[in-house]
Amino acid sequence: MSTSKEKPTLGGTRIKTRKRNIAAPLDPASFSDAVVQIYLDNDGDLELVAKSVESIDLDFSRYGDTFFEVVFIGCRTQPGTTKPDEGERHPYSVLECEPKREVILPYVIYIQKVLRRRPFLIKSLENVMRRFLQSLELFEEDERKKLAIFTALAFSQKLSGLPPETVFQPLLKDNLVTKGLVLSFVTDFFKAYLIDNSLDDLISILKRGKVEDNLLNFLPLAKRSNEFFTEHFNNEGLSTLVEYNEKKMFEVKLKEMKSALTTQITEEADIADVIETVKQQVKDSKLPDIEVVRILWDVLMDAVQWSGKNQQQNANSALRQVKTWAELLNTFCSNGNLELELMYKVQMQCYEDAKLMKLFPEIIRSLYDQDVLAEDTILHWFQKGSNTKGRQNFVKALEPLVKWLEEAEEEE
Repeated sequence: MSTSKEKPTLGGTRIKTRKRNIAAPLDPASFSDAVVQIYLDNDGDLELVAKSVESIDLDFSRYGDTFFEVVFIGCRTQPGTTKPDEGERHPYSVLECEPKREVILPYVIYIQKVLRRRPFLIKSLENVMRRFLQSLELFEEDERKKLAIFTALAFSQKLSGLPPETVFQPLLKDNLVTKGLVLSFVTDFFKAYLIDNSLDDLISILKRGKVEDNLLNFLPLAKRSNEFFTEHFNNEGLSTLVEYNEKKMFEVKLKEMKSALTTQITEEADIADVIETVKQQVKDSKLPDIEVVRILWDVLMDAVQWSGKNQQQNANSALRQVKTWAELLNTFCSNGNLELELMYKVQMQCYEDAKLMKLFPEIIRSLYDQDVLAEDTILHWFQKGSNTKGRQNFVKALEPLVKWLEEAEEEE
């Protein structure tokens, strides 16, 4: 019987190798030249350029930053700079046009069209704008103005997805602020933006850019004051912005004063020290007397430990607070008008807070007993000076006190 021999085989283990993805080498120069050629072929007509950009087969996802360099500069830039690199260049860029709103607007509309077709490019636009704004000192004055007008129009036209922090945060570099470049940029930006938009729209953008509370930070440190801010922007025809800043600074001063007073009242500081604090705040911040009276009452009542149910306890707490801090109130209610304002303030608080509604006559009586309110002030309020809110109820509640005052006056 014959036996078949096994065929020899190669020994060892076969090793399987994984195929590697070999990335194509970066070639931004060729991409840049291709985009530049589109501009040249269409003589800078942005309508035709947009159509060509939409239809051309280029790797925009890879060279998005380069694309926007060509849009703004006319060619690609050297890595990490704003200087033109070698290669083709076209004369139809944003920075080559006139620094006028009507001339720059078509560029914004053109970019809007490109972004609708390729929305992923918004990130590249952010990158390029951030880099340019961080390098303002490398641009000429008229080029900075063009960038400011473009940026204003981009927000005005609601350019797809461009976040305000991309624009405003890079501007806060110390060297740019110190040289006055940022102040010049934002001035041109504000003026261009407010042509088509309201101040509220501008404030909304500044809020989203996280700078609306820090407008003075755009000013060089040596000129960083409300006085210079007011002078500069008034001279530039931006009085509405000045008014907004003054209002904002006023609110900040009120908040600071309220915070300082709250601390002292809560800690039951010596009344003489509290009076001195208020006087210093008024002097430093130039706060109107009427605002001081309003703040004092708010702070004193906020410090009271109110009970949710026990009306008598609330009455005792409020009257105790009035008695304790009567000297403070008396110091700053220095005339009839300020006393009347205090009565308005008490009336409004009692009107808005149900648990205090019935305490109004007791609080007024206590303020009278502590010489904070004069008889004439109470009678004036009763006859014609009360606020319309809850007037009927409060006037009726105060009738016994008024009657007593009138009788006492007759006896004298």
